Amino acid sequence: MNLTEQINQDIKQAMLAKDKAKLEALRAVKAALLLEASKDGSGEVTDEAGLAILKKLVKQRKDAATIYHEQNRPDLAKDEEFQIEILSVYLPEQMGEEEVRKIIKETIAQLGASSAADMGKVMGPIMGKLNGKADGKLISSIVKEELAS
Repeated sequence: MNLTEQINQDIKQAMLAKDKAKLEALRAVKAALLLEASKDGSGEVTDEAGLAILKKLVKQRKDAATIYHEQNRPDLAKDEEFQIEILSVYLPEQMGEEEVRKIIKETIAQLGASSAADMGKVMGPIMGKLNGKADGKLISSIVKEELAS
């Protein structure tokens, strides 16, 4: 079962369970997937493209929740965080900081990077290895840290 089919199945289950909050989150994903499918004309979205869309939606919700917390609006932040929980189910398991740090150290050693000027040279291969498995902000901060030391 591909991602689109799974989302549709979960929408049906949420409708039967009368779970309005979950239904709202899933419909937002379905709308984004349908929009992507209509762009390329094939009417289909690959699982890879679907995961990229999901990551984008989760990032948007994380950013919104952060802003709501800064503006002392915990009610709105709670809604965003709930949607993050729903959407995260469809994403691959995220790696821990220690695992990410190990891969970054290995990549830096392989490439012979030694200073912050080499960050661009390092980020490409690392993002290729860790695509979808770790947060981009975490990766970037660890790379900066490792190249600075």
